[in-house]
Amino acid sequence: MKLALIGVGHAGSRIVDRALERELETGRDLCNGNVLVFDTAADAFGDITHVPSECQVRFGDIHPDVDADGVGGDPDLGVTVAREDVQELRRAFDAVDFNTIDGLLLVAGLGGGTGGGAGAVLLEELQEICDKPIYALGVLPEADEPERCALTASRALQSFVGIADNVICFDNDAWRSTVSYTDTAESESDRPYDELDRTVVSHVLTAFGASESAAMTTAAENRIDASDITRTLETGGVSSIGRATLELDRSDDGLSWLPSWLPLPSWLEGDAIDGPADAAEVKRLVRRAIDSQLTLPCAVDSTYRVLVVLSGPPTAVSRKGFESARYWLEQETGTVEVLAGDEPRPDSATLTATVLLSTVTDVPRIDALQERGRTAMEAVDESEAGETEFVW
Repeated sequence: MKLALIGVGHAGSRIVDRALERELETGRDLCNGNVLVFDTAADAFGDITHVPSECQVRFGDIHPDVDADGVGGDPDLGVTVAREDVQELRRAFDAVDFNTIDGLLLVAGLGGGTGGGAGAVLLEELQEICDKPIYALGVLPEADEPERCALTASRALQSFVGIADNVICFDNDAWRSTVSYTDTAESESDRPYDELDRTVVSHVLTAFGASESAAMTTAAENRIDASDITRTLETGGVSSIGRATLELDRSDDGLSWLPSWLPLPSWLEGDAIDGPADAAEVKRLVRRAIDSQLTLPCAVDSTYRVLVVLSGPPTAVSRKGFESARYWLEQETGTVEVLAGDEPRPDSATLTATVLLSTVTDVPRIDALQERGRTAMEAVDESEAGETEFVW
């Protein structure tokens, strides 16, 4: 599926930049050069290395309440400056070739003033000017971030769900404990985010970019195309992605398989098995994709539709195992609407299962976030809160 990538705010811009980097590493061409990043801070794009400078848009800089740090985490100010600069923002979308894409994915940190506030305005504008599906990737803040972030994220999520055709969520709080800290980070707070960004990009790229690989020279037995993804996500609401990988050892002394989770930290290594993956092993791989950490932890039996993609060497895929895994997904999720396909990558050293759970409704993390947001809202002085379209 060809998707234009639109990053809003610091987190959104950073993730889009990592997506372009990952495209180069994997040979998947998801966006075909259709990329834009938006922010309000003066130094917003200092760490952006792959998004071209002409695709970097700063807005709101002439507003009296916007300083060098942007909107200062205020989503209402983010909404205000986005509406004031709406013509400039619309002109920026002239850089997107809508005729060559199947949809758009807007990426934003929901706890930020620019991502959570201006991001909703940009979603509205995209729905006005584009007749393709408009998806959002929303990053939820960590539990130890300020109450204001929880309130902003709670409000922004409701706005995003009401505007976008579907919102894929990534829960920073659930994933932060799984990543390693680097010694090269400039500040303590920035240390985990590069790894988190790569994690969410890996999940999204394999879910949406399954048929966009330059390395896919072998015809897929059951190819996933844009219509399959669109059908999976057309039920709206909030969605989650699971992913698991088997690493193939292609040594001359025989084949062995070493299971691990992607991204590739050592903390999730499993037991080694000998020989090519049989039916049971393929089924276990798909099960691990949703039994472990999803981008948004949820009850899998609360999903409306499911998409599962198996990527790797065709000779490593057991069709019997894949069909068995599909049947297991139907039983586990309680829905018969399970779409399945494969992505042949003959030279790949891994076999990857990616599962997209669309429209999940039993999500304790979101329930907790909304409750925290309500508590924070009650503590806000009415004169400070004012009248805003983001308060429900």
